[in-house]
Amino acid sequence: MKILLVVAHPRLDALTHQAARAFADAAQANGHDVEFADLVAENFDPVLKAQDEPDWSGRTIDFADDVPGETERVERNDATALFFPVWWWSMPAILTGWIDRVWAQNWAFGDKTYPHRKVLMVGIAGATEDDYRKRGYDISVQTQLKMGILNYCSMKEGRVEILYGSLEDDAHAAELITKSKELGGAF
Repeated sequence: MKILLVVAHPRLDALTHQAARAFADAAQANGHDVEFADLVAENFDPVLKAQDEPDWSGRTIDFADDVPGETERVERNDATALFFPVWWWSMPAILTGWIDRVWAQNWAFGDKTYPHRKVLMVGIAGATEDDYRKRGYDISVQTQLKMGILNYCSMKEGRVEILYGSLEDDAHAAELITKSKELGGAF
C-alpha cells in the first residue's frame, strides 16, 4: 500500500515529527511505501482563495495553481495518515487550510468522495487524557475531526487517534513514539 503521510508542525525536532517518522518506519517495515508531505517545510499556503471556495451549484471548480499538485499527490497513494499537534482542540491552521483547499467539493465530498477509504488522523496533545475527559474535549475533538471531516467525506475506514500527555516527560514522550510505531505497524 502507498501511504501519504502529511505532517503539520513547524519544528522538525518536535514530537509530532518523531511520531510520524516512527509510524512511517513501522509501515515501511511491513512493506508499505510512504510519501511524506511536510506542509510547513513545503511552505503550503493554507489560505482558501475565492476560486477554491465550494460552489454549491455543482459546477466544476477551477482551482488555484497549487491545488492540482496536491490532489495528484493524494491520488497516487492508497491511504492517508495525518500527524499534527492538537492546538486549540483541533489541528494547526496549515493542516486545516490544506483540508479546506485540497479536500474540495466534488473531489472529497459531494458528487465524488475522498479517493482513500483509509485515513488516520493522529493528534499529539499536550494535556493528559484525564484533562480532556473532565472537560469533554475528547468528545469535541472526535466529533469535529471524525464526524465533521472523515465521515463527511465518506471515509470507510476513517479514524482519529489522540496521543495524550506529550508534555509530561521524556519517558512518556517515548511511549507516544512507541504508540505511533504500533499504529504504523497495524496500518
